[in-house]
Amino acid sequence: MVVAPWIGIGEPGSFGWRVFHERHPVMIERLCSAHPFGPDVRDGLSALLRESTEGDVAPLDDDAPDHQVWAEWAADQLGRPWAETSFLFAESYFFRKLLAVTGFFAPGPWRGVDPFTPMKRAELHNDATAETLKALDELPHLDGAERDAAVVQAAVWGNQADLAFQLSTDAGGGTSGLISGSPEEFWSLFGEPGAVHLVADNAAGELAADLVLVDRLLATGRAGHVVLHVKPGPYYVSDATPTDVLEVLNHLAGLPGEAGEIGARVQNALRAGDISVRSHPFFCAPKEFSEMPRDLRAEFESAAVTIFKGDLNYRRLVGDRHWPATRPFADAVSHFPGPVAALRVLKSEVAVGLDVDVVSSLDASDEPWRTTGAHALIHTSR
Repeated sequence: MVVAPWIGIGEPGSFGWRVFHERHPVMIERLCSAHPFGPDVRDGLSALLRESTEGDVAPLDDDAPDHQVWAEWAADQLGRPWAETSFLFAESYFFRKLLAVTGFFAPGPWRGVDPFTPMKRAELHNDATAETLKALDELPHLDGAERDAAVVQAAVWGNQADLAFQLSTDAGGGTSGLISGSPEEFWSLFGEPGAVHLVADNAAGELAADLVLVDRLLATGRAGHVVLHVKPGPYYVSDATPTDVLEVLNHLAGLPGEAGEIGARVQNALRAGDISVRSHPFFCAPKEFSEMPRDLRAEFESAAVTIFKGDLNYRRLVGDRHWPATRPFADAVSHFPGPVAALRVLKSEVAVGLDVDVVSSLDASDEPWRTTGAHALIHTSR
């Protein structure tokens, strides 16, 4: 098979280029507004912006516990212009450097402080999230099939709340609907109860929707055990960490109505061992899942079904490359060791698994349909 070229950041006006030249400066400004960083941190963040938009890839300048593994991941990129690197590598390396600049790894007041916490917390407590969680009160009034569909739709469209995406100047915010797949296709993957793995993407409202899905998997007996995979530490802007799991879960459990009931059930499932939380270092790697280490691969091999949430996980799962949008999803994930589902709002250029007629219609619309967040998909492969 011919491997498609990777998606880059060097072409002016491209989506990756705009992330670095438009989205990242806005994000840095918000970080500096949210934290009383001193001149050294603010100057370091400005230098990182310059390096990533005008300069060459420089080595990490820290002694963090993950320094050596990152040095290995970045070894073949050092000295190259950032503009010549892949989008996946560049974005990952940018955020790893940002953590070092903000003092996340160094002795001092910012050690271990997630710089994105204020943004995540604001999104968890905003009016839109409150309205969404209040809407969970309708779930008990639905029949089984309706509730199944509602829970999956919530998990799909929860990904639209990605904070990094909201920093984009072209974030459309529409919900024109699924362009591939259905809740029924998603649920058809599940047979005898086994271990279901869910690879989470964002914290706050999306993670709340993920926990609703986890609750449904256990309550209906489709999963005998759920493994929830999150990032081991801050990554990108709104990516979920173990701390975020606790914060979102405590928020849910403290709410009235169905949201509180779901929160309590998930808490009890964690206590009983029916839910486990994992945070493998590879989830912060600038690598595609076809390159995952053996221990993580072994975990997924044991899964009855693995669910990948969100845009970044989708990019890493199918390969962040200029594939034909009609390439079968099963071909793109043939490297994966088991049944898999991807729930994703389209917010970057890569896409596979779409029907020819759908692609033709979207291309004819003259909208940047791959990046506006107005379309979503559900892909499955056995």
